[in-house]
Amino acid sequence: LTLSLCVLSPEDVLSKDAGECAICLEELQQGDTIARLPCLCIYHKGQVFLRMDVKVTSCIDEWFEVNRSCPEHPSD
Repeated sequence: LTLSLCVLSPEDVLSKDAGECAICLEELQQGDTIARLPCLCIYHKGQVFLRMDVKVTSCIDEWFEVNRSCPEHPSD
């Protein structure tokens, strides 16, 4: 799987709630900045939030530090 850089554009901000981020399990909410992968899966991008009193940075950026595939499509 070859991953392209995620370039933010106006469509990379959610216009409506979109369920749960498969990485952090927090809700993807309207107004969140997201990364959309070539497989069209979306994850939190470019934000810092607290999860169980721990500071967490962008889900997808942290994921790609140790993984090279989509969390939901590891064999692609």
